[in-house]
Amino acid sequence: MGQTDTPFIVFGYGSLIFKPPPQVIAQVPGFLKGYVRRFAQKSHDHRGTPENPGRVVTLIHKEEWDKFSGSDAFPHDDIVWGIAYTIDPAYEAEVRDYLDYREKDGYTMETLDIYGVDEQGAEKVIIQNCYVGRNDNPSFGHRIWKSVGPSGRNKDYLYKLAESVRDLSPSSYDSHLYALEAVVRNLDGQNPDVGSEAYET
Repeated sequence: MGQTDTPFIVFGYGSLIFKPPPQVIAQVPGFLKGYVRRFAQKSHDHRGTPENPGRVVTLIHKEEWDKFSGSDAFPHDDIVWGIAYTIDPAYEAEVRDYLDYREKDGYTMETLDIYGVDEQGAEKVIIQNCYVGRNDNPSFGHRIWKSVGPSGRNKDYLYKLAESVRDLSPSSYDSHLYALEAVVRNLDGQNPDVGSEAYET
């Protein structure tokens, strides 16, 4: 793939927040409107196994989520905070290949409007690339709490993501993510050894 005049910018809203892609030359917190971040993507290869898939986050349009899950406690109050990474143009093809492999388990690349805030505090739109998965199943808590995969415990993914979103900006938040974190931490408090076993091949 040849280089273009447009920089390759990828928006991380899940594990890319706490495990960034390689060859980043700039990064800035940003947010996405009109979507929700939900643990609606099975993970067969990182936070679970084919026999016992874990759950990782994906983006779902709010209108689609409303049709999919009328029981969601936070259908309208969230924006999705994350980090916009600008990749060194000399390594664009290499990083695209890396991300395509890393996000191979059900994700596709899309171009979405990501908002940032300039030095004067005004919102600005940056067109960015984002890996989006398809919605799957809204029953997450116990599976996240118990699942373990080659990349570690599923609950650690949740805890790291919640902590990372809190650290993005003074105004960054995700009420659904924090509520799910509280549920899983409560399960941890009742039986902290569940999900602590090492992954075995």
